[in-house]
Amino acid sequence: MLLNFSKAKFSVGVFFSSLLMGGCGWQSIPAAKNSVEASMAEISNQYKRRADLIPNLVQTVKGYAGHEQDTLTGVVNARAKATSVNVDASKLDPKQIAQFQKAQGELSQALGRLMVISENYPQLKADQNFRDLQAQLEGTENRITVARNRYIESIKEYNNLITVPPTSWTNGFMYHFEKLPQWDVSESEKSKIEKAPEVKFDK
Repeated sequence: MLLNFSKAKFSVGVFFSSLLMGGCGWQSIPAAKNSVEASMAEISNQYKRRADLIPNLVQTVKGYAGHEQDTLTGVVNARAKATSVNVDASKLDPKQIAQFQKAQGELSQALGRLMVISENYPQLKADQNFRDLQAQLEGTENRITVARNRYIESIKEYNNLITVPPTSWTNGFMYHFEKLPQWDVSESEKSKIEKAPEVKFDK
């Protein structure tokens, strides 16, 4: 009788342990982490695509506005810095993320200044190659925004598994998973970054 009771107690314990493990999101952590890594990789890919457009853009502008050397040099230097800062999607360190964001933000601002001076050169604005590059840049900026939003959402879902009950009971307290750094851009920087490469074609 005592043996049967012990077996029953053991079975109930296993049942509730399984229920706790399954219901508290422990098995969801790997999937959530994979989603975060994929989102970060997509951001990096889109920023790389933007960087690849810049040499041709600079050369085209130089053909019409070569004396705007400070602006052109600023774009080239910002691009070099941005491409030198990489993020390991499997090891999202807050300092590394901050450096990556800062470098990309500085490149966005440099591109914004380049777009502003282009307004002063009607022949440049009419150049088909320049117009094509502008369109590609605008499309890339849109994809960067989408990728960044997906990353923010994937980080939120991952962190929720660690900090929000009932999943936090196992992920945070028992297994000590830690929150991942969120993409964080100040309001002033955000306005400069997102509005800088805006493209408006004359009708």
